[in-house]
Amino acid sequence: MRIVSLLPSSTEIVCALGMADQLVGRSHECDYPEAVKTVPVCTAPKFDPHGSSAQINERVRAVLNEAISVYRVDEALLQTLQPNVIVTQSLCEVCAVSLADVQQAVCTWSSEAQIVSLEPNHLADIWADIRRVAEALGVPERGAAVVAALQARMAAISAQARTLPERPSVVCIEWADPLMAAGNWLPEMVEMAGGTNLFGEAGQHSPWLTWDALRAADPEIIILMPCGFDMARTAQDVPILQGLEGWSALRAVQDGRIYLTDGNQYFNRPGPRLAESLEILAEIVHPEHFSFGHEGSGWQRLADWKG
Repeated sequence: MRIVSLLPSSTEIVCALGMADQLVGRSHECDYPEAVKTVPVCTAPKFDPHGSSAQINERVRAVLNEAISVYRVDEALLQTLQPNVIVTQSLCEVCAVSLADVQQAVCTWSSEAQIVSLEPNHLADIWADIRRVAEALGVPERGAAVVAALQARMAAISAQARTLPERPSVVCIEWADPLMAAGNWLPEMVEMAGGTNLFGEAGQHSPWLTWDALRAADPEIIILMPCGFDMARTAQDVPILQGLEGWSALRAVQDGRIYLTDGNQYFNRPGPRLAESLEILAEIVHPEHFSFGHEGSGWQRLADWKG
């Protein structure tokens, strides 16, 4: 079988299913596991991904005014690779190439390639997507096993968190300028980790957030997880927040409960490493009860950040 995966989470799913050796193409953002970096790249951004968060946001908006996706597909390379299965997504035009772009690229040279389009909104959708990819790859039993193992790990954390008397209020920031809260599967995961999610609704796209609303909510914990950013890049956006009127008076700031995370590797990827993402959330929300060893690699308290 010849597999092309056009988003990082689906590449991780393919590898978790034991099919990494049959990957023949990937997106420019697929970088885990390490071995996939040798696989040919089939996509590229239509905008300059460097610069401030505000600049990136403006460039993305400009591209979307003229196209359905902010990424391009290398049609010639896809044709050369001749995949049997192409995994893409229809959740977000900013997250990866669109389903329509892939269909257009494939229809010019093939009617046989199976396109599997993922649309994970809730956690339940992610488990269903893993099973669908496994079915398309002819290994349904592996899909069931992967899902069962992930659900068991996450259920154990959730069960322990439910026994704790305190559920601190949490705001997850998915973009700093302009402000955006985390939606989709993240509100569910905050609750599973023993927190009370304040913005963003389970199963719904990440919502824009006003500073006045965040300030009024005065959360106990603020977790920074900008889409596509690692901790070092996330730290670069901290001065934007610190410059907001009243920032220093927030409870989370006063108590030293502002956290940097590697959103790119964990929270932004609806795949197998959401189990690690929940572990990170549990460590942040209830550090006295959970310790999985992610501090320093997956997350760090802002006050301890050294760059």
